[in-house]
Amino acid sequence: MDSTLPAVAEELLREIKKAFQETSHVPDDLLLGLKFIFGPCAVPALDLVDHRSVTRVTSPSGRAAYQVLGSSGKLYTCYSSCHFCTCPAFGFTVLQKSESLLCKHILAVYLSQAMGACQELTVSEEQLTSILLADEEDEG
Repeated sequence: MDSTLPAVAEELLREIKKAFQETSHVPDDLLLGLKFIFGPCAVPALDLVDHRSVTRVTSPSGRAAYQVLGSSGKLYTCYSSCHFCTCPAFGFTVLQKSESLLCKHILAVYLSQAMGACQELTVSEEQLTSILLADEEDEG
């Protein structure tokens, strides 16, 4: 996890990873903690993980980004290294209003990392650049 999240959130994600590695499931107390810390995005994020909607996209140089197929069917690009998502909810709820730590897509990325549930896709440098630029064009 990255230091962009509060320590309590990072610790919870570490505990989820540890529990999942040991038992292949997340105990109820950790699920309650997830709901307490991350609020209304916790359950939808778990749903995205259950549906294996998170893909780690890597290039030969080692650059990586995550793509999350949202519940609406739209593909969002997430950057766990800087705690950012291209979805409108992130821009509004997290950046503008500071009401949440993150959106369901970023939380799904962190949870899928913890549970080993990321799909993997290797693309060329040009394809990764195209993915990143496509998101920039959508915002412009």
